[in-house]
Amino acid sequence: MESPPTAAFEAQRPRLVRLAYRMLGSMAEAEDIVQDAWLRWQSVDVATVREPAAFLGRTVTRLCLDAMKSARAQRETYVGSWLPEPIVEPPEETMALDELTLTLMLALERLSPLERAAFLLHDVFDVPLDEVAATLDRDAAAVRQLAVRARRHVQAARPRYPVAPEEGDRMARAFFTASTTGDVAALRTMLAETVVIRSDGGGKVVAFRNPIVGLDRVLRLYVGLRRKWQDQGPVFIRPARIDGLPGYLSRDGKGRLQTTALAIEDGRITAVYITRNPDKLGGATLALAGDGLPPAIH
Repeated sequence: MESPPTAAFEAQRPRLVRLAYRMLGSMAEAEDIVQDAWLRWQSVDVATVREPAAFLGRTVTRLCLDAMKSARAQRETYVGSWLPEPIVEPPEETMALDELTLTLMLALERLSPLERAAFLLHDVFDVPLDEVAATLDRDAAAVRQLAVRARRHVQAARPRYPVAPEEGDRMARAFFTASTTGDVAALRTMLAETVVIRSDGGGKVVAFRNPIVGLDRVLRLYVGLRRKWQDQGPVFIRPARIDGLPGYLSRDGKGRLQTTALAIEDGRITAVYITRNPDKLGGATLALAGDGLPPAIH
């Protein structure tokens, strides 16, 4: 039987992991942060803590702010585009609750650490402003301004019309088929003029170093890849929701797992996010295991 302190912590664990992941963009780092919070919780006289949820949220946020200092330094030397670790079809009670898509996660990357914390705590996790102020060690007026600035920055990244799951699956399958066969006509009907492709290999596997921007460049890219692949192109595994966006799991010609997420507006694909870095595909590998499919090849 769990002790009261352990039960109090475990009741908050899913929320703490959500918060840390949204702050850091890495599930592995989020779980490390939460484990660190657990170790600190064990040294606390729990009887003196009136609100465990507030105390633990404050602890995790501050640990994340410390971690973000080194994370930002690491991203300055990151090879190619950086994308958050993809979360594949999360359980209803975890990541899906806050409705933050991969596109919004990237928008959060443009915020300062304090802006990001203020926005997530106040706007996403519904933490009262005075509690956010205490967590960030700022007065309420300053925190309000942080949240306002953050909200302004991420507003454009919010999807105006969320795509229904069935339509998302249909477009994911159609995009995979058209992109792997080099079907220019089909791709023209699916892609926006300003479409952008970001591919994260982290220097571990081949990926596009820089974003590919614009319909014509993207079309030329897929035609060229089709010639290069011949009969060794990617293999479709299944459609999936990836950080709130429609997409799919696939394997490249060498059998390595990758995720592809699609941002869709007004029936057109505006962005394609491809994660190939094997260090970020632990969750996708677990999703495959849950399907009874073979693990990823690294």
